[in-house]
Amino acid sequence: MRGLQDKIIIGILGNNQMNSTPDSTTTSVQGSAEELAELIEQFEQYRERLLSETMKTAQRAKQSKKQAMAQIEPELAKIDAALLTLRQQQADISS
Repeated sequence: MRGLQDKIIIGILGNNQMNSTPDSTTTSVQGSAEELAELIEQFEQYRERLLSETMKTAQRAKQSKKQAMAQIEPELAKIDAALLTLRQQQADISS
């Protein structure tokens, strides 16, 4: 299962580069319903943590919420795209 997670995460976030473009062929790797559910949960937690930590850091740095959100928006878009792909795969498995 870890291999599937690694392939999907690397495809979505890039190989050690947070700003790389998602690789749609890697993110379309099919897994079991259980694996997909776990990945969805992990991405949701990561998204929430990214938002929370960014807002805390911005507040400490006296940076506006708008500026902080602009900085992480590309990463949030990748996460949201990954979640959409994983949820579609999960729905395909269920049907």
